[in-house]
Amino acid sequence: MIYSLNGILSYKDDSVAVIECAGVGYAAKASWHTLSTLGKIGETARLYTYMHIYEGGAELFGFADLLEKSCFIQLISVSGVGPKAAISILSSIPAQQVALLIASGDDKAFTRIKGIGTKTAQRIVLELKDRITKEKTPATVLQTKACSSDGANVSDALSALMVLGYTQNEVMPIISKLDCSLPSQDIIKQVLKALSVK
Repeated sequence: MIYSLNGILSYKDDSVAVIECAGVGYAAKASWHTLSTLGKIGETARLYTYMHIYEGGAELFGFADLLEKSCFIQLISVSGVGPKAAISILSSIPAQQVALLIASGDDKAFTRIKGIGTKTAQRIVLELKDRITKEKTPATVLQTKACSSDGANVSDALSALMVLGYTQNEVMPIISKLDCSLPSQDIIKQVLKALSVK
């Protein structure tokens, strides 16, 4: 399994980047967000990768950071959502925002993305939200509600972080030290910073 690529960017267009490592060029499909972070042709570039193996072949997907990679893996775990659809979503919406949309149950936002229909959008939200709801313990819910008047912002932030693949044990100790009146987006940013996600 190829975990990451670190070499010279030899080609880039609106859907793929080729990074040459030790004389071998690896083509990785990527989101607009990831492609926009890469420098110019001939410069050093690094991508975290995911190898998708299917009947008759394999494709390599590249990500600017582990956050986007984690979100991609969560998205393709949904029945009927393949790598192409996941990359399309991540090209339109940043990974952190994707997680918040799922946590808040906003499936309509996904239908604005080319190639994502109503049923697929609903499935993304239902399957991933259902998964994190099952993982939340009553103690955690009480903790989040005790943190602020209604606990909605903390609960949404926690759910979004779980969509991205983090566990309650990883994030709750950090969240408990934060100002719980912060918006969900800011709570997520502070937690990710504490976890040193690059």
